[in-house]
Order: sequence, then C-alpha cells, then structure tokens
Amino acid sequence: NLKALGVKLWDGLWRLVAYSVVAVVVVIIALRWLPVPTTAFMLHQQWDAWWSNEPVTVYYEWVDYDTITPYAALAVIASEDQLFNEHWGIDTRSTVEAIERALEGRSGGGGSTITQQVAKNLFLWSGRSYLRKGLEWGITGLLELLWSKQRILEVYLNIAQFSDSIYGVEQASKRLFKTNANHLSSQQAALLAAVLPAPSRLRAERPSRYVARRGRYIEQQMRLMGGVAYLQVLRNE
Repeated sequence: NLKALGVKLWDGLWRLVAYSVVAVVVVIIALRWLPVPTTAFMLHQQWDAWWSNEPVTVYYEWVDYDTITPYAALAVIASEDQLFNEHWGIDTRSTVEAIERALEGRSGGGGSTITQQVAKNLFLWSGRSYLRKGLEWGITGLLELLWSKQRILEVYLNIAQFSDSIYGVEQASKRLFKTNANHLSSQQAALLAAVLPAPSRLRAERPSRYVARRGRYIEQQMRLMGGVAYLQVLRNE
C-alpha cells in the first residue's frame, strides 16, 4: 500500500544519505595523505566539454607543500582568507554579512574561506543554492576536523583554478610564468592569487590594471602579515 511504499522510500533515502556521508568521510581520510587525483570541478569541466563536443585539456599536476614557494601559500591567505589560522572553517562574521546582503537584495557573495573553497572544489559544483551551501558547510567541518591547516592549504594550492583550464599552482607557474611553483617570485605569487575570484576572466601572465593593482595590494598584505614567517604557525600545529 501507499504507506508501506512511503516507508520504503524514506528508508532508501536515509540509507543513501548515510552511505554518501560515509563515502565522503572515507575519501577525506584517504586524502589526508594521498595526492588528490582530480576534483569535482575538473570533472564537471571535462563533462561539459565532452557534452558540447568541444574537447578541452585540463592542466593539473600535484606537488607537495614543501616544493611550493612560501610566497604562494602566503599570497592566497592574504588574498582569500586572512583569518585562515584562526577559524574552524567558517568565517562567521563574513558569512553573516553575506547573508544580510542577500536578504537585502544585494550581492550575497563573500564569506567563503579557503577550507570552504577546498570542500566545494573537491566534492561539489559551482553556482549558488542553499543545498550546495549546506553541503559545503558540512564537508568544511569534516576537513577541519580530519586535516591539519597545512594540509588544507596544500590541497587548495594544488586544486585552485588559475585560468580557464589550469588547476594548481605548479601548472599555473609553468604555463603562465615559465617556471615552477618553487621558484615563483613574490610578485608572481600575488598575481596568481589576484585572479582567484574570476580565473576564467582575469589573467595573471598579462595582468590588466585591475589585476596589477590587486596584486600590489596582496603583496602589501603579505608584508603586513609578517611575511613568510607567518606560515611557521601552520607547520608547528
């Protein structure tokens, strides 16, 4: 009867949710040590290209944290999340302000921490919805619980999108600046961080006045944070 069918559907739904949560936790635990092979964002881009019959090459190469210049790590913190070492994945103040702006009919963007961006890029999709945001917050909590801050930053530097089809600081360094991630200058690292809000539109290798200005601002923030010595806190946690 309909009641029994409803019970079965709810039971199946909860089982699906439970299995999904377990799967995500297992993947997160494994990626605490293993290199990330790909991300939901990369797969989605490749799927869209295949579906539209427009082949695209995704450039991605994993490198360990110790082979990335400290300038790159400091630049993304200065640009994206200066409270990175102080919060538990959610910047409460920025999130509240973003919600207030959305309720007032203004742009609700902002408030996304580095950990949230890792959660979204690894497991979710682009665009805005309450469902995606809720999932993002849940995965963010798991990342903060199961990974160190340095590991979160290492993964972010490796999977962040720096151009239309370039992911990770190593391929970005090679293809945009003809060097590798260990030899980026402070200025180059700041320019890469400057394009993160809109990597498909902004260019680090041929910066517009806006990107150049933003890059200089990020370098200034890097100095105000105490330079690369700031990162020692992450290494010692």
